[in-house]
This record gives sequence, structure tokens and C-alpha cells, in this order.
Amino acid sequence: MSRHPTMGVEEEFLLVDPEHGEPVARNRAVAGYASTRGVELQLELTSCQVETSTDVMSSSSALRDELIRLRRVATEAAEANGARLLAVALPPTVPHKFPITPTRRYRKIGDRFGMIAHEQGICGCHVHVAVPSREAAIHVSNRIRPWLHLLLALTANSAIYRNTDSGYASFRSMVWTRWPSAGPPPYFDSLEQFDATVGMLRQAGAVLDDGMIYWDVRPSANFPTVEVRVSDVPATVAETVLLATLVRASVMTALDAQDNGEPTPPITDYVLRAAYWKSAHDGLDGETIDLMESHATAPTRVLLGGLIERLRPALEDLGDYDMVRDELERIAGQGNGAMRQRRAWRSHGDVADVIAELASATTTA
Repeated sequence: MSRHPTMGVEEEFLLVDPEHGEPVARNRAVAGYASTRGVELQLELTSCQVETSTDVMSSSSALRDELIRLRRVATEAAEANGARLLAVALPPTVPHKFPITPTRRYRKIGDRFGMIAHEQGICGCHVHVAVPSREAAIHVSNRIRPWLHLLLALTANSAIYRNTDSGYASFRSMVWTRWPSAGPPPYFDSLEQFDATVGMLRQAGAVLDDGMIYWDVRPSANFPTVEVRVSDVPATVAETVLLATLVRASVMTALDAQDNGEPTPPITDYVLRAAYWKSAHDGLDGETIDLMESHATAPTRVLLGGLIERLRPALEDLGDYDMVRDELERIAGQGNGAMRQRRAWRSHGDVADVIAELASATTTA
């Protein structure tokens, strides 16, 4: 058994028509086909989406192999049902309304939240890392808040939306914050305060259940983990592996800091939101706010390099330091999802080029 915390990853994908790229409501058929190939896909809020879930993983290399397998089967299942699987956080082209997946819970969400639910099609990536307790998850959440916006910039993959450039590398993060329990996580003094806040949201009808606590980091509602939910679904497997490895090392670093009695960085909500906005707007190839030192803007790649050095003891313990450093350099050079989308868009101004680029990236290791 590994002495390091285990991890797991959930990736959400969009199903689109292969010809015109509009989302198609075929998630049940796609999930049924994948099941015959040994992969259980989860149904998401809209019937244009499916989700994969890895097993509990103990290494980045094993995670890479698992993600490749899951994306391959999900892609085959989509193609077998006349659809195309895209690792994209928002549809490049979109209908006026998404049909809700007809389960009792999702219908209730659709009835309660109206157009917020019906205009979704949002695909993210959720990384789970094992922690000793729910109290430990709260401590981790508080300590990694200043790093979350960097992970958002790293994985930004929703630049083209409704047949135009949205002006943001991650427009998903802008759309997502319309939910009352989504976006940058609050600072909580204790687990009791967290539970009381969740109870208040439920009593007010702002959430139906604990699964609707959508903050970008939270104690998992179903597993003994802390769940980091900040990112767009990355365009490629390599980007997801990089994200998950950084999240795992961040959790390890935060737990060590808590054990050593180090002070928690005092980041106010409005400063955190400003950093989120800057990261969502500029993305990996722009600038964002340095929440670890100066609160001044700096190139995002430089700040990500600083984060890697902050996490270096944990990354070296995992044997992943060189991989993370090299992957960041490679992805920054080749482009993450948002950069790929914009290159394709600017070449001809045709959303079909964007969809073709995304489809290729989805199956790229």
C-alpha cells in the first residue's frame, strides 16, 4: 500500500453532433454502450453530458493509463451512438436550452433553478485526494485557496462559446458562479461552521442536498477525501494528470503545514475573487494575481513555477517533480485547451475547426 494519499479523478464530457457540433441528448445510450465495454459512465445534469470516474489511484503513471482507457471507451461509445465526445468545458456552439437528464433529482434541480440549470452543458474535472478526516479537509481547503486560481488558468478550456470568442480563457468559471454555492470557497473556522453553512443553504433552498455544494474545494459528500473542483475539464490526458498531481501535492503540503502549526494565509474573499477573474480571463498565457507573496500581477507561468517550487518536497516524495516541471513547460509551449481553441478559431473563424481540434485533443495522451 502506498504511504502517500491516494487520488481519483472525475472528468465530464460533452456529446455533440459530429456534423454541426451542437450538443446532442444521447447520454443514456452512450452510457449503455460503454457499460458493455466495462466502463460505467455517470449521467450528468443535462442529457448532453457523461462523466468518467477513475478507480482509486496511487501513482500518476497509473492515473495516466486509466484516463487514456476511460476516454478511449467513452469516445467509442459516443461514436457508436452517432455522437462525438469532446473534452471541453463549454459548448463552442450551443442550442437555446439543454434538456435535463430525466432522473428524479435532476428534474427537481431543473424545476428549482430554472434557466441556471437549463443553460448548463458545463464540464469540469474533479480531483479527490484522501485525507484523514473531514476536519482535515477543512484545513486543506483553507490552505490551498491561494493556489486554486493558478489551477484554473492551467486547465482553462472554454474560450469559444456560442460561436464566438468569449473574451475569457475559462468562461465556464464565469457561468458556473451563477449557482448559489459555486465558485471560490469561503474560509471556514471549523468543520462545525462548514456544516452550519451547508445547513443554512439547504434550509433556504439554495441547494437540494450536500451534492450541490459546488465550491471549488470541499470535503467530499461521498468519499473520505477533499475534492478540488476548480478546473475546466482539461483538453488532454496529460493536462489532467498534471492537474491531479499538483492537487495531490498541494494536499500533502497543506497537511504538513497544518501539522507543523504554520499560519494559514489570510486571503479575503474579494481578493480571491479578483484573482479568479484574472486567471479566468487571461488563462495560462497571460497574467494573474500573486496571492502567495505580493498581490501584484505577474505572468501566470511564472507563478505556476513558483507553486511547483512551493510543492517541491511533496512532488519529490511522490517522484513526480521532474514530470510536473517538464509537463508544465510542454503544455505552456503547445497550448492548453483555451489556447488550442483560439488558434483554431483565428485560423478560419469557423467553429468546426475548434470542434475538430477539441476532438483530436480529447483522445491525445
